[in-house]
Order: sequence, then C-alpha cells, then structure tokens
Amino acid sequence: MNFHELGMESSILRSLKEIGYEEPTPIQREAIPAVLAGRDLLGCAQTGTGKTAAFSLPMLQRMGKPAPGEERPVRGLILTPTRELALQIYENICQYSRYTGRVAAVIYGGVSQVPQVEALGRGADILVATPGRLWDLMGQKLLDISKVQCFVLDEADRMLDMGFINDVRRIVAHLPRRRQTLMFSATMPEEIAALANDLLFKPVRVSITPAATPVELIEQGVYFAGKNEKRELLKAVLREKNVPQALIFSRTKHGADRIARDLNRAGISARALHGDKSQGARQAALKEFKEYKIAALVATDIAARGLDISELPLVINFDLPNIPETYVHRIGRTGRAGMEGTALSFCAEDERPYLKDIEKLIRIKIPELGWPEGMPVEEKKPIEAERPLHAGRRKAAAPENRKQKQKKAEASAEEASTAKTKKKAAPKTRRSAPTEALAAKYPKSAPKSGGRDSRRRRNSLDDLSMDISTPRVHELSEEAAARVRAKVMAKLAERAATHQKATEKPKTEEKPVRRRTARVSRRRSTRTPKVK
Repeated sequence: MNFHELGMESSILRSLKEIGYEEPTPIQREAIPAVLAGRDLLGCAQTGTGKTAAFSLPMLQRMGKPAPGEERPVRGLILTPTRELALQIYENICQYSRYTGRVAAVIYGGVSQVPQVEALGRGADILVATPGRLWDLMGQKLLDISKVQCFVLDEADRMLDMGFINDVRRIVAHLPRRRQTLMFSATMPEEIAALANDLLFKPVRVSITPAATPVELIEQGVYFAGKNEKRELLKAVLREKNVPQALIFSRTKHGADRIARDLNRAGISARALHGDKSQGARQAALKEFKEYKIAALVATDIAARGLDISELPLVINFDLPNIPETYVHRIGRTGRAGMEGTALSFCAEDERPYLKDIEKLIRIKIPELGWPEGMPVEEKKPIEAERPLHAGRRKAAAPENRKQKQKKAEASAEEASTAKTKKKAAPKTRRSAPTEALAAKYPKSAPKSGGRDSRRRRNSLDDLSMDISTPRVHELSEEAAARVRAKVMAKLAERAATHQKATEKPKTEEKPVRRRTARVSRRRSTRTPKVK
C-alpha cells in the first residue's frame, strides 16, 4: 500500500515524493483513513513510528486549499509537551504543506513572544504549541482557539509526567465542543485512559505495538558498573562502538554538564542539552548534533520526546531512569522508521531495582555485557578498612592497651627522673632567662584567639623556641649546636624586647578606660528593661 491508495491528494503526494516517503508506516496505514473520515482517534504507538505524518497529512487534506481573501483563524491545534518536539512537528508540517497553500505556526516558551504573535497576526491554519506559552497568549487575548476544528494531543503520557494535565484541561475547555480530537500516547496509564474518555467521542483505537514495548529492532544491553566507574566506561564504549552519533541520557542537569565536559577533555566532542540551557543554546546543540559536528549529545529526559534524528545508531542510559516508561521513551530515539539501533545502559548497585522494573515492563531480560577491552578496573579497598572500629573491638583490645599504657607511664616516669637529675647537675645558660620571660608573656593556658597577630606570634616565637630541641640540632656537632642555640636565643630575646616595647602603655591612659568602662557597665546593669 502507498500514500495514493490511502487517499492522499496530489499536492500532498508531490511533497511526500520530494521528501522521500514511499510507503506508509503501520500507524499511518491505520490512522490516516480514520482521520480522513472525521473520526476521533486514540493511538498507542512508540516514538519514531511516523505519528506526525499520521495526523498532520489528513488534517491538511481536510482543510483543503484556501479561498482568495479567506480569513485564516487557527483551525488545527497540535499540543506538545516540549519545545523541541513542537519545532520538529512544525518543520515537518511545513514540508508536507509546501504545495497545499496552508500555513503553519509554532509557539513555545523560553523565547520572546513578539515574533510568535506577529506570525499569528499574519494568519495560521495550523498551530503547534506547548501548553505554557499557549495559555499565556490566551490570557493576554492574543490568541483565539474558538474556531479549532481538529485538536491533536501528542505525547499525552509525557504531558502527565511533566505536570501539564491541568493546563491541558483548561485549554480544552476553550475549544469548541464540535471538533475532531486525535490523541497519541506511547503508554496508557490509568490517568491517560481517564483523560481519553473525557476528550474523545467513540474513538478509533490504533495500537501498533503492545503498550510500552520497545521497538524490536533495538538491540539492548546493560553494563554493571559502580558510580565512579561510569565515566571511564562511557569513554571506552564510545571508542569501541566508533559511531558517528550517540545520544546519552543523564538523570540530572548537573550530571549532563559534567559528562559533556569529561568527554570533551577526552577528545570526544560533546554538548549538554537540558532545561537550564537557553532556547538558542539548545537549538544550536541540536543543529550541531544533526549535522555531525559533535559526536555525543548528553541530555536529560526533557529531550527524550523532542528529538527526531534519522538513523541515530546509539542511545546510552548513563543513569537508569526511576520511571520504567521513561526508558521506553529514551531508547525510542533510535531504531526509528524501521532502522536498526542500539540502546546500552549503565547500572550501578543502587539502580538494580530500576532495572528490574524496566525488565518487568518490557517483558524481556536485558542481557549483561562485558566491559570493553582496555577498560581500567579499580581495585576496591575492603569496606572494613574504611570504617571505624566498632565498640566491641575496642573493648576486646582494652586489656592490652592498659598494659601498654602502664609500661609507657613507668618508662616516662623513669625518663623524667633521669632528666631532672641531669638538669640539676647541668650549669645554667643564657637560654633560661628569655625562655622564662616568654613563658610568662605567652602562657600555655592563654586562649587561642585565632587572629592574625596570635598566629604571627606562634609562628615567630614558639616555633623558634621549639627548634632548639629538634633532632636536627642534636645531630650537629657540639660546637655547631652551641652556635645555633646562641643565634636562636638572640632572636628570641630581640623579639621579646620589641614586643614588650610595643605593648607598654602609660598608666594615665589605662585608668580612664577602666573607669569609663565601669560606668557604662553600671549604667547598663541598672537600666530597666522596657515593657512591651
């Protein structure tokens, strides 16, 4: 079956021929006749199966060619969850409508609304929009959707995940009751099924594959690796696969930036794509990726539904998603339109429950893969060596410690007695005077202020006095050691004298300060607190 047999008119067939579309995909064969007949439709199909053409081609044909001077209110509204997906659908519709005379427009947040409003003012038959910007323009009375004839809700389950369902319901309340509604979703949870019951009237149900089952052409595999091993594993896998493009998914924005930086340092050109990037930066990264200017695109799940890259060979889940359905959306970026693709996942120990849920959802066991050759393996230290000893172990060692302490105490007492005897017998030197003076000025019991001056004193005076007893001095000859001691003691005495002069103050200056402080303290102590 071809598009002509599906009932497509000549202007659309001409566009499809230029694009290179020859045979319709399964969902297009099922959906196009139902939409042309004016029926509501509920489609359950994976990303990359040709959904955009399945709803936009019959929508364009039902509008027909515009009459001269015809007003161009929005007659077709397509609601998408992400900016990237909105832009992709808009670009596709522009290609399909090249010879139909119909005009499309796109609106999304993150950029100035002025050019978007100007495009709407010139007239648009089909509008592709994200919920936030659409609702904003409606609130400003800059957009009227009361004449919409066909409403498309794309990626409904993603709308649910991103918290847009309430916005969708508010927007639908402003649509005309008599309309055609087309709803597409990769999965069909209870909330989406309830939304479908509210929006659709006797819909035609199209399910190409069982709910949440990945495309069979996608080759899947999992590497088990620690969190600290993932980045080295990623570089090794990219070098081993040697593919021109790879889409890498990270759970966090910070993680995406870090992975991209690490790949660039390793000589693998990469860009990060996430919600904190400006719209201009996101579009530039996508353009570079599509044009093969960069080898790797590191994205969060915001890009899982907004990328349409033909012949994407490799998708890597650097972090496993905690929602199993998200895994299906991620790997759906490859293996599109009948092409083969590979989806690899890195699984840490704490991510094993996520892997189990994913395998339960897709009803297959993802095979474990061996690490690439040349991948460095870190030797892990025993956990017991990194952890402090338990109380039980300390108790067990207590008797031995007491014995050791007793022996050390006896030895110290004996050494102290010997040293005392030697000290009495030894003659007094010039060292004792400055040392005692310094000890009096800077007692050991003085509080540590932590200030710059206190640190300077400790570094200049205490350190010099301690150098006298260092092993380096004792290793010298007796004569050399005496010279060293003399120099040190001279410096100590000089600095002590300097410090004493600097700290001396006239007695007349001290008394007023003490009397003034005392009067202030007494006045403060006798002050009666105010009653609030």
